[in-house]
Amino acid sequence: MDTTARILVVDDEPQLLRALRINLAARHYDVAVAADGGAALRQAADWHPDLIVLDLGLPDMDGVDVIHGLRGWTGVPIIVLSGRDGGADKVEALDAGADDYVTKPFGLDELLARIRAVTRRAAAGSEAPARVTIGDHLVDLAGKTVTPPVRLTPTEWRLLEILVRNPGKLVTQRRLLTEVWGPAYVKETHYLRQYLGQLRRKLERDPARPRHLITEPGMGYRFTP
Repeated sequence: MDTTARILVVDDEPQLLRALRINLAARHYDVAVAADGGAALRQAADWHPDLIVLDLGLPDMDGVDVIHGLRGWTGVPIIVLSGRDGGADKVEALDAGADDYVTKPFGLDELLARIRAVTRRAAAGSEAPARVTIGDHLVDLAGKTVTPPVRLTPTEWRLLEILVRNPGKLVTQRRLLTEVWGPAYVKETHYLRQYLGQLRRKLERDPARPRHLITEPGMGYRFTP
């Protein structure tokens, strides 16, 4: 995705909409804005943006409902905006299909960095790397080998594979627990702490200060290449 990407910004704060429109246009993005969920869904259908920046606190409908409406027909990347006390809302939005989040109030540089990261992932398409480097180790997902040799359990492999196949993307606790253990285990977050701790001890150079297998407290985990 190049710098002429179309970005739809959805927020009910006129000053924020104006500031983002000006700043994104100055960086050669093509920008449209919407002030509520209904307008956002109509604009997305008519304009087909390459990325949507979506506030969760909209006047006419919940931002998560907007995500569900979009995901019924498009896989367009979505970055959600949420207040500091909206941790549960952000998790719900990510589980509904959002790609990342930024907490209000935010700096423009932070939002731009998230936009670049999400658009890079979208441009790369669905092809995930079969081999990645974590610390001093080369991990081959297809061959299920680690060089230099480290033995990973089947559960560790499954967790690692989900994270690595979503590079840079926050993967929620609910998604990891559901995909690895099943929907009956969505509250067993201590499983994730235990197994991610084991993966870091086996793969990271400094498990206490991981560079690749990152925890976002209360939210989920992120693989950073």
